[in-house]
Amino acid sequence: MLSVHTSPLHQPGTGDAGGMNVYIVELAQRLAAINIEVEIFTRATTATLRPTVQMAPGVLVRHIDAGPYEGLAKEELPAQLCAFTHGVMQAWAGHRPGYYDLVHSHYWLSGHVGWLAAQRWGAPLVHAMHTMAKVKNANLADGDTPEPAARVIGETQIVAAADRLIANTAEEADELVRHYSADPGKVAVVHPGVNLDRFSPADGRAAARARLDLPQDALVPLFAGRIQPLKAPDVLLRAIAVLLDERPDLRSRIVVPIVGGPSGSGLAKPEGLQKLAARLGIADVVRFRPPVGQDQLADWFRAASVLVVPSYSESFGLVAIEAQAAGTPVLAASVGGLPVAVRDGETGYLVQGHDPAAYARVLERFADGPELPARMGAAAARHAQSFGWDTAAAATADVYTAATQAHRRRVRSQHG
Repeated sequence: MLSVHTSPLHQPGTGDAGGMNVYIVELAQRLAAINIEVEIFTRATTATLRPTVQMAPGVLVRHIDAGPYEGLAKEELPAQLCAFTHGVMQAWAGHRPGYYDLVHSHYWLSGHVGWLAAQRWGAPLVHAMHTMAKVKNANLADGDTPEPAARVIGETQIVAAADRLIANTAEEADELVRHYSADPGKVAVVHPGVNLDRFSPADGRAAARARLDLPQDALVPLFAGRIQPLKAPDVLLRAIAVLLDERPDLRSRIVVPIVGGPSGSGLAKPEGLQKLAARLGIADVVRFRPPVGQDQLADWFRAASVLVVPSYSESFGLVAIEAQAAGTPVLAASVGGLPVAVRDGETGYLVQGHDPAAYARVLERFADGPELPARMGAAAARHAQSFGWDTAAAATADVYTAATQAHRRRVRSQHG
């Protein structure tokens, strides 16, 4: 597996680390459990990292030196792909020929390295986009920077070169075909999973609130994720301002936790969200918290009345499934994979567009229906059961088999 720009050992919710980190870690561990050994190549981000780290039985992380350790933005990484590829080739040189059976690259930067490695090793290439430049550029948030043309070209080349493409949802599969002319026969849909042991209702909302020092009877709409325009945490803050304007009586019983760190184009203004809360006159009800580990994140999900995901673009929206698995309904923008993750009216609510007033209306429903979090949360927890990682790993293993067969056929026809 190749993950150039984000290490599986990083804390999600910081910098460029997010759902994709969780995806790679969980998938690799479940693949190892079904006897598919995984080596994950990622870029070394500190000098103190050991060249190889055994993350779990059958899962090895290899740190490749490519560019300066600290402070390299994702946008500067294309210039380091040559150095990264060199490190990958050096690791391979120490093995017998045919040591790697298959290459699985994640995100377009890794796809470029994977394209070369797979060709050099005579191995099949499976690629997962995670996000696509053309889709992102069609759904930009105000003030967000469009993805560069170089990325669009890169993605187009990878789509043509891969033996199989893994999409998170049927919609993403359609986008690969529509925007990148992917061969529909090469695209497989595999829903990401959720760690159902970690994200579970456990001992319930009251206990989680006690641990996190949240008032028991408050309305707690939670935002959890990277703070950047794409994820639109500002939409939640504006919705709260609208709600409190119309219903000042709610002020004494609402707490809005924002759990996450600045990322992407949000890094330019790390204090931007705090300043917005002050300008809107709601700083007293908003609590900013730094990113937390997965176990504590599960507690935040349990404690919340509702998780709010107002993103402009989301290939899947893993947090939406994680929150539901923890027994909490989700209020989300109807974009990308979120309509697959959330059953509208049953496990949460979907909103068309990003008008804060529309979100405020749904939040008011939660304020006036204290039974909603429990009722919808129970349905949400049941719904999330079908998104276990074991299911995702088994489906991914099937894609590997199909890619290997397709690759063999292609090699035979070239030599035939």
